[in-house]
Amino acid sequence: METVFDQHLKSSETTLKKRILIVEDQFIEAHDLQLILEKANYEVIGIARSVDQALEQIEIEKPDLVFLDIMLKGNRNGIELAQILKENYIGFIFISANSSKNILDQAKITQPYGFIVKPFREQDVLTTLEIAFYRQEYSLESQLMQQMQLQRDMNEILNSNLKWENALVSFGRMIQNYISFDYAEVGFANTTHYANLGIMRRNIDDYQIISPEKFSKIADISIKELDETYKKSKIDLEPIIYSEESLINNFQVAPIKSLISHNFGIKSYLVFPVPIETIQRFYFNFYSRNFNIYSTETLKLLANLENIFAQFVTKMFPKTVSGEDQKEAIAKEVKPLHKSVGFEGIIGNSPQMITVFDYIRKVAPSDTSVLVLGESGTGKEKIAQSIHALSPRKGKPLVIINCGAIPENLAESLLFGHEKGAFTGAVDKRVGKFELADGGTIFLDEIGEMPLELQVKLLRVLQEREIERIGGRSSMKIDVRIIAATNKNLEEEVAAGRFRMDLYYRLHVFPILVPSLKKRKEDIPDLAHHFIKVYSEKMGRKAPNLSDFALQQIINYNWPGNIRELEHVMQRAILLTDGNTIKEIELSTSSKMHAEQASESFSIKTILENERDYILYILKKCNGKISGAGGAAEILDIHPSTLNSKIKKLEIKRELN
Repeated sequence: METVFDQHLKSSETTLKKRILIVEDQFIEAHDLQLILEKANYEVIGIARSVDQALEQIEIEKPDLVFLDIMLKGNRNGIELAQILKENYIGFIFISANSSKNILDQAKITQPYGFIVKPFREQDVLTTLEIAFYRQEYSLESQLMQQMQLQRDMNEILNSNLKWENALVSFGRMIQNYISFDYAEVGFANTTHYANLGIMRRNIDDYQIISPEKFSKIADISIKELDETYKKSKIDLEPIIYSEESLINNFQVAPIKSLISHNFGIKSYLVFPVPIETIQRFYFNFYSRNFNIYSTETLKLLANLENIFAQFVTKMFPKTVSGEDQKEAIAKEVKPLHKSVGFEGIIGNSPQMITVFDYIRKVAPSDTSVLVLGESGTGKEKIAQSIHALSPRKGKPLVIINCGAIPENLAESLLFGHEKGAFTGAVDKRVGKFELADGGTIFLDEIGEMPLELQVKLLRVLQEREIERIGGRSSMKIDVRIIAATNKNLEEEVAAGRFRMDLYYRLHVFPILVPSLKKRKEDIPDLAHHFIKVYSEKMGRKAPNLSDFALQQIINYNWPGNIRELEHVMQRAILLTDGNTIKEIELSTSSKMHAEQASESFSIKTILENERDYILYILKKCNGKISGAGGAAEILDIHPSTLNSKIKKLEIKRELN
């Protein structure tokens, strides 16, 4: 049987040795770790016992990855070194004897590629290391893809004939994918008056230009007062980030920033000056309503794009402008431009959903694995469809697999295919789902339901990027992107031994958390009107209005079934409405059980208990009929084999009988 060491030795025969630095002040533990790594054919470039020693070796040796203890000799610890490594795009794994929550929380902030608690096992070290290199590869690939795409987008704006205001809106929409902001401010530095132009983000893809005149109305001060406030403000000469204490302190010397922050609810901002013709500076200032949203990585991205930003300004202002000419050039206000955002079928303008859309745009251009997390019914499949639609793979298939509905005896054949005669009943060759998705995307829904045996085979596909049909004599290379989704807490599943840790980390490269409906209630009216329109059209009738009372009902309800439940409730409401107005929403008995109640006698049930009760209720209504017309599977809108699996899993048959 092939061991972990054999796999590492085999893989290293055709690749250069990875160079690793160990930062550990305990000699015995550092030496043990060195032996493990060298036995697995990694090159250990040295052992450092302090942050200062580590920095010296990093400068000379340029390691591929660092094993890093948290507590070290000297006055600096591993957390501080981790921040430096992160800024220099060097991957690192923490090794620590202390696994307290406080230490773990500090470590998480630095975004390590792994965390091992001492004493460690050889297999844990090598598995964690393999996952770390995998995550580092895709992280760097994603960053490179983002920068290349950003340069292409900027060139597209530069080559267009857009006027300044329209180009600025296009710039804001484009840069949002890489540098998140709620408000941006641009303009030349001057000493006479405030002439900067603002870009306010109103929702997903809707931006509004804020002229100095409009800003004076928002802030409720005169243009003269605005100019005086600006003239009293310190102008930064270098790129800088302000957040928390530094933001408050800067308000004292830059009152114009205080005025902007107060009126737009700003909690952090970034100042990025771009030299123009060596005599002037043009400022790109980004403001966010979140704390600590900007980092040194953001500044590095901007630094890499400084030349193209300068080209953008020069193109928009062929001659250096200042004074009244500049004020006249940029003071005009433009109506917001609308553009297809590629999120067809996803409704929502809440801050939580805008964050999700931003994440989708960031990750779509790369091949990075994505893990979509969220409660049942939140629309995780729609997220996967949007990622695929916005990716370079959009012209290739998106193959959707429900891992919870795959019969175990057919799983391998379904995913990877089989040759004719491979087993009894294999009368023809079958092409598997992964082969069908070659060049495209695989969406593994309900990944938490996948059996452990199948998880091992999926992990091999992710590692080797090849599959083998059952009964086949050779493997075949495939090129697929993996998007997975689950409503389970996979960390708990890993701890319980039901989900492989190595597979979890391979999928968890870029997680996207989809909010539940109760956390984005401002989206409920739009969703309700959308479903009313859709189902009214299907029924061939005029869409009824939603009364204020009915609207308040659905806003107050807690929606445990999320968007899927809302959709069904609105469909039922249309069926029960005879007139032109939905006066009241009739929530089902089972729905009312979930609504927020003050009653002490309310019985809390788990998701599985509620699912069991509901399936049992439907089966009794159907007199035990599962498949066919009027059967429970048809009513529940799931495949009969899936329903049979659930009946077996939930032990329903005895009660039904």
